[in-house]
Amino acid sequence: MDKQTFWQLIETARAETTAGTDDVVAQRAAELLAARPQTEIAAAQQVLWDLLAESYRSPLWAAAYMINGGCSDDGFDYFRGWLLTQGRAVFDAALADPDSLAEHPAVREAAAEGLELWDEEALSIAWSAYESATGRELPAESFTISYPPLDPSWDFDFDDAAELATRLPRLSALFDAQVGAGG
Repeated sequence: MDKQTFWQLIETARAETTAGTDDVVAQRAAELLAARPQTEIAAAQQVLWDLLAESYRSPLWAAAYMINGGCSDDGFDYFRGWLLTQGRAVFDAALADPDSLAEHPAVREAAAEGLELWDEEALSIAWSAYESATGRELPAESFTISYPPLDPSWDFDFDDAAELATRLPRLSALFDAQVGAGG
């Protein structure tokens, strides 16, 4: 499996599910993946981890911190899981400019309603598919995890509202407006 095929899987899952929680997209993606050959299912886990490594960036972490009102290491993984379920266009746009998330309907709703955006189940798409298809756990040698170092120029306290407003002005305005409105 390559990235293009993985993204097609996500887009199909998105098209085949209705509104609701984002883990529905991950569940459907796992069901679709389970119908594929075992080697392709196992390869999907490496693609997923490669995408997670690609998105392991300080500016995106700062955006996740702002959107979710805080963001631990695990929380950042789950946020990126949510981001994966949004599809390739949203994912790529967020990597290019995390502040672009201020225009995403779910982010706007999160700001208005005080919701958190995360999808832990998205991290298990291949695991779930492999177990469903074979009755066994995904072999550990199917993937490796290697995150790049974080950008030291973003090594500041994400609670520094003034710094976040400078670096992520649209998200800052969206979430400051909601805090000011009592949201």
